[in-house]
Amino acid sequence: MSRILGIDYGTVRTGVAITDELGITAQGLETITSNGSDKIILKRINELVDEYDVSCIVLGNPINMDGTKGKRAEETELFLHKLKSRFNKIDIVQVDERLTSVEAHRTMNFLDIDKKKKKQVVDTLAAVYILEGYINKK
Repeated sequence: MSRILGIDYGTVRTGVAITDELGITAQGLETITSNGSDKIILKRINELVDEYDVSCIVLGNPINMDGTKGKRAEETELFLHKLKSRFNKIDIVQVDERLTSVEAHRTMNFLDIDKKKKKQVVDTLAAVYILEGYINKK
Protein backbone atom coordinates (compact mmCIF):
# COMPACT_ATOMS: atom_id res chain seq x y z
CA MET A 1 0.00 0.00 0.00
CA SER A 2 1.32 3.45 -0.88
CA ARG A 3 1.98 6.27 1.53
CA ILE A 4 1.86 10.06 1.67
CA LEU A 5 5.01 12.12 2.24
CA GLY A 6 4.79 15.47 4.04
CA ILE A 7 7.41 18.17 3.52
CA ASP A 8 8.20 21.32 5.48
CA TYR A 9 10.55 22.93 2.96
CA GLY A 10 13.35 25.25 3.99
CA THR A 11 16.46 26.44 2.19
CA VAL A 12 18.68 25.23 5.05
CA ARG A 13 16.64 22.44 6.68
CA THR A 14 13.66 20.51 5.31
CA GLY A 15 11.45 18.40 7.57
CA VAL A 16 9.97 15.17 6.25
CA ALA A 17 7.09 13.06 7.58
CA ILE A 18 5.34 9.94 6.28
CA THR A 19 1.96 8.31 6.81
CA ASP A 20 1.48 4.73 7.91
CA GLU A 21 0.40 2.29 5.18
CA LEU A 22 -3.29 2.99 5.81
CA GLY A 23 -2.79 6.76 5.59
CA ILE A 24 -4.24 7.31 9.06
CA THR A 25 -1.29 8.60 11.09
CA ALA A 26 1.79 10.71 10.36
CA GLN A 27 5.25 10.08 11.78
CA GLY A 28 8.29 12.30 11.56
CA LEU A 29 11.00 10.77 9.40
CA GLU A 30 13.95 13.15 9.35
CA THR A 31 15.27 16.62 8.76
CA ILE A 32 17.33 17.00 5.60
CA THR A 33 20.15 19.52 5.95
CA SER A 34 20.71 20.97 2.50
CA ASN A 35 22.57 24.26 3.04
CA GLY A 36 20.72 25.86 0.15
CA SER A 37 20.97 22.97 -2.31
CA ASP A 38 17.62 21.70 -3.58
CA LYS A 39 19.50 18.88 -5.34
CA ILE A 40 20.32 17.35 -1.93
CA ILE A 41 16.65 17.54 -0.90
CA LEU A 42 15.34 16.15 -4.21
CA LYS A 43 17.84 13.26 -4.14
CA ARG A 44 16.75 12.28 -0.61
CA ILE A 45 13.04 12.66 -1.45
CA ASN A 46 13.61 10.42 -4.47
CA GLU A 47 15.09 7.75 -2.18
CA LEU A 48 12.14 8.06 0.24
CA VAL A 49 9.58 7.92 -2.60
CA ASP A 50 11.10 4.62 -3.74
CA GLU A 51 11.59 3.19 -0.24
CA TYR A 52 8.04 3.94 0.97
CA ASP A 53 6.13 3.60 -2.33
CA VAL A 54 4.88 7.19 -2.04
CA SER A 55 1.75 8.05 -4.07
CA CYS A 56 1.29 11.65 -2.91
CA ILE A 57 3.55 14.45 -1.67
CA VAL A 58 2.12 17.19 0.56
CA LEU A 59 4.17 20.37 0.62
CA GLY A 60 3.59 23.08 3.19
CA ASN A 61 2.86 26.52 1.76
CA PRO A 62 4.31 29.23 4.05
CA ILE A 63 1.76 31.99 3.49
CA ASN A 64 1.95 35.02 5.79
CA MET A 65 -0.71 35.30 8.51
CA ASP A 66 -2.50 38.00 6.48
CA GLY A 67 -2.65 35.70 3.43
CA THR A 68 0.11 37.43 1.46
CA LYS A 69 3.16 35.70 -0.03
CA GLY A 70 6.58 36.49 1.33
CA LYS A 71 10.08 35.42 0.33
CA ARG A 72 9.67 31.93 1.86
CA ALA A 73 6.46 31.32 -0.12
CA GLU A 74 8.25 32.33 -3.34
CA GLU A 75 11.18 30.00 -2.58
CA THR A 76 8.72 27.19 -1.81
CA GLU A 77 6.91 27.80 -5.12
CA LEU A 78 10.20 27.37 -7.00
CA PHE A 79 10.80 24.14 -5.08
CA LEU A 80 7.23 23.01 -5.89
CA HIS A 81 7.98 23.37 -9.62
CA LYS A 82 11.15 21.27 -9.20
CA LEU A 83 9.13 18.61 -7.32
CA LYS A 84 6.43 18.53 -10.02
CA SER A 85 8.93 18.14 -12.85
CA ARG A 86 10.91 15.45 -11.01
CA PHE A 87 7.92 13.47 -9.70
CA ASN A 88 5.37 13.96 -12.48
CA LYS A 89 3.66 10.61 -11.85
CA ILE A 90 2.90 11.43 -8.20
CA ASP A 91 0.13 13.69 -6.86
CA ILE A 92 1.70 16.80 -5.37
CA VAL A 93 -0.51 18.92 -3.13
CA GLN A 94 0.31 22.20 -1.45
CA VAL A 95 -1.35 22.99 1.89
CA ASP A 96 -1.43 26.04 4.13
CA GLU A 97 1.25 25.60 6.78
CA ARG A 98 0.50 28.70 8.84
CA LEU A 99 1.13 28.05 12.52
CA THR A 100 2.72 24.59 12.04
CA SER A 101 6.11 25.84 13.25
CA VAL A 102 4.38 27.64 16.14
CA GLU A 103 2.63 24.37 17.07
CA ALA A 104 5.91 22.48 16.75
CA HIS A 105 7.65 24.92 19.11
CA ARG A 106 4.73 24.77 21.55
CA THR A 107 4.90 20.97 21.59
CA MET A 108 8.67 20.99 22.12
CA ASN A 109 8.35 23.50 24.97
CA PHE A 110 5.68 21.31 26.54
CA LEU A 111 7.98 18.29 26.25
CA ASP A 112 10.88 20.39 27.60
CA ILE A 113 13.15 19.56 24.66
CA ASP A 114 16.70 20.89 24.89
CA LYS A 115 17.40 24.06 22.82
CA LYS A 116 20.10 22.35 20.71
CA LYS A 117 17.76 19.48 19.88
CA LYS A 118 14.91 21.85 18.96
CA LYS A 119 16.68 22.95 15.77
CA GLN A 120 16.98 19.34 14.64
CA VAL A 121 13.40 18.43 15.55
CA VAL A 122 11.30 21.50 14.70
CA ASP A 123 11.21 20.98 10.90
CA THR A 124 10.36 17.29 11.16
CA LEU A 125 7.61 18.07 13.66
CA ALA A 126 6.26 20.83 11.41
CA ALA A 127 6.17 18.28 8.54
CA VAL A 128 4.12 15.97 10.78
CA TYR A 129 1.61 18.79 11.44
CA ILE A 130 1.41 19.59 7.70
CA LEU A 131 0.72 15.93 6.91
CA GLU A 132 -1.78 15.52 9.77
CA GLY A 133 -3.66 18.61 8.57
CA TYR A 134 -3.90 17.11 5.09
CA ILE A 135 -5.02 13.68 6.38
CA ASN A 136 -7.67 15.25 8.63
CA LYS A 137 -9.16 17.25 5.74
CA LYS A 138 -9.42 14.20 3.47
